[in-house]
Amino acid sequence: MSSLKYKIIGLLLFIIIIFVFVWEWGWIISVFFALILIYVLFSKKGGTIFDAIKMFKSEQKELKEEQMEEDKENIIQISLNDFKPKKGAKIAIALSGGVDSATSAYLLKKAGYQLKAFFMVNWDSTINSELNYILTDDEVCQQTKDYIDAKKVADFLGIELIRINFIKQYWDLVFQKFLREIKMGITPNPDIFCNKYIKFKEFTDYIFKNYPEIEYVATGHYAAIKEKNNQFFLAQAIDNFKDQTYFLSEIDQNILSKIYFPLANFKKSEVRKMALKANLPTATKKDSTGICFIGKRNFPDFIANYLKEKEGDIVDQKTNKVLGRHRGVLFYTLGQRKGLNLGGQEYPYFVSKKDIKKNILYVATEKNPEYLYSNYIETENFNLLASLELLKDDVWIKTRHSEIIYEATILDVTKKNDKIKVILKTKEDIKAVTPGQEVVIYKHKLCLGGGQISKNELKI
Repeated sequence: MSSLKYKIIGLLLFIIIIFVFVWEWGWIISVFFALILIYVLFSKKGGTIFDAIKMFKSEQKELKEEQMEEDKENIIQISLNDFKPKKGAKIAIALSGGVDSATSAYLLKKAGYQLKAFFMVNWDSTINSELNYILTDDEVCQQTKDYIDAKKVADFLGIELIRINFIKQYWDLVFQKFLREIKMGITPNPDIFCNKYIKFKEFTDYIFKNYPEIEYVATGHYAAIKEKNNQFFLAQAIDNFKDQTYFLSEIDQNILSKIYFPLANFKKSEVRKMALKANLPTATKKDSTGICFIGKRNFPDFIANYLKEKEGDIVDQKTNKVLGRHRGVLFYTLGQRKGLNLGGQEYPYFVSKKDIKKNILYVATEKNPEYLYSNYIETENFNLLASLELLKDDVWIKTRHSEIIYEATILDVTKKNDKIKVILKTKEDIKAVTPGQEVVIYKHKLCLGGGQISKNELKI
């Protein structure tokens, strides 16, 4: 509600009080002002008092429907069980050197599980020719520091820590795919590839092959595994802000029965408190940021190690006016504002389109939302994590990792040669929907899966 409306409401309430208590017949005039107050409160676009009352009834009906849907979701959630490994089971815990995996290991140890810890090495700046980007001492040594921290946690908890190398697998399966797709002009998410191909494929396969006594693999992800009648589902964590199901949406459905997330029912603030109370060595360590297993980097400078720069024009998509120069369209992503060097403009510009063939980077302002927003999304190869029957009607979606979730309607689902194509329309327009990024679908707080966005439009 605007500040002007607040002022009007305050003034009307003041007048009503004055008339009621000061003047004998003030209550009659107060009724008149009360009707005006109702109009101000409930009439959004003008109209009569009856329109305001009609709108109020409509809003009450919507609230009731939302409550019924929420109750339905709660009933479904109650009917599903929180999956928990059997008592005393042998579990492999992935230790990253951070507070989340450390707290996960602590909780498992406290619950009486038999643990063996593993630290994954997936990136080497020298082996992977990271030459153009100047690394600080902290960045070069970060992986070593993380291993030392993981070792401190393992020693503190009295569990064995084993270091395993997936540098080649990460390069072949994650990073090469990442580069190929950037060259195509789309914006892939390496964290999703990392979970799909490394953490919940190469790593889990390695564990179950080389350590047959291990029954489950646990990590410090904020996500949940639900179970009913021996069927397993990926569900959102209790902490909506930290929930990482977006990054887990492409893992194999068959692995859900073999993995466990101890932090599913904890908020990040609670995890910190537990770690501090337990005196874990990484209790005060900052959370890691940046690309999965690579770390924080200046993205354009980092990618310049592997892709050639090719300068070109930055063009206003509405007017076709040349506004500036770019270092290569591959170095930008849709919706990007920083790094365009377009200062002094009346309105801020955002990347709206990339023309690879002509090497033109198109930009637009919020004054032309048709270039920046979408409400129609397609994904050609959707990774299903639940029953196909749930993939219909109204759902919730995420188009990037955040706590923001959008209502959408499934328009069509087709399955051909083991590939699932999903078409959906959102109920509100979404800014910077980006081909190559993931659209992840939710229903009843279950993650139904995800797929890379292959097409997006703004349809009336």
